[in-house]
Amino acid sequence: MPHQHGQPAQGPQPLPGVDAIIAVGSGKGGVGKTTLAVNLAVALTKMGHKVGLLDADVYGPNVPLMLGVNDQPRMVGENRIEPLQAFGLKVISVGFLNPGDKPIIWRGPMLHQIVRQFLGLVEWGHLDYMIVDLPPGTGDIALSLVQTVPLTGAIVVSTPSDVSLQDARKAIEMFRQMKVDVVGVVENMSYFVCPHCQHEVDIFSRGGAEKMATQFSVPFLGSIELDPEVRKAGDGGKPVVLEGEGSPHAKSIYSFARRVADRVAEIRANAPASVIQIQ
Repeated sequence: MPHQHGQPAQGPQPLPGVDAIIAVGSGKGGVGKTTLAVNLAVALTKMGHKVGLLDADVYGPNVPLMLGVNDQPRMVGENRIEPLQAFGLKVISVGFLNPGDKPIIWRGPMLHQIVRQFLGLVEWGHLDYMIVDLPPGTGDIALSLVQTVPLTGAIVVSTPSDVSLQDARKAIEMFRQMKVDVVGVVENMSYFVCPHCQHEVDIFSRGGAEKMATQFSVPFLGSIELDPEVRKAGDGGKPVVLEGEGSPHAKSIYSFARRVADRVAEIRANAPASVIQIQ
């Protein structure tokens, strides 16, 4: 398809040194997508991998708060950007460039440009995984990402509620239309364990995301409980997975992270050589 200026489109180009690029998306906001993206990235780092986190949620860049970093990235060399570091993780976010409460009001071409810059101008170095936190919904950012780099796959986050599942289905269909492998579906806020009696309460129903995954023939990556400690840790800038895999508050997230790693390895093993070429 020709470029708007009459030049042939180059198509998505691999990022040198980045083995796998995983988008984390959701059909709607409020399902804990960024919380899971941040904890997934930190968990993979704690598991010994080299990981980068690209916060592409330009409408609500919450990654800086959840990682407790608010510095501005330094420019290095010829128009290159050095990512910030947090807990062994390399991270870049619109929130670093636009701190405070001032909203960012950008149109499509500007969104496309910032995605291209965060991918192409940042000194990511070698990464086993790049996790990309997308805005909720099916919009310009996801399209720009797919047009810029070949995605290894996408994770769809949903709660068990019917409203969330309805929108999650659209997210799955969006990735399929864009020819992106769906790594799987994860059910967040799946249940709540009463701290007094240990009884499990299904606040938002339960099991709907797993049924949807079966319906769409995509893997189910696990259920994450609704845990106040996860929220407190995120608000405090120290993701709950820092407590380690033995922590009851982090156990289900580590299980989710290991399933993601297994699925990514499976996708890469089955991909054509040209797709995973990183030189």
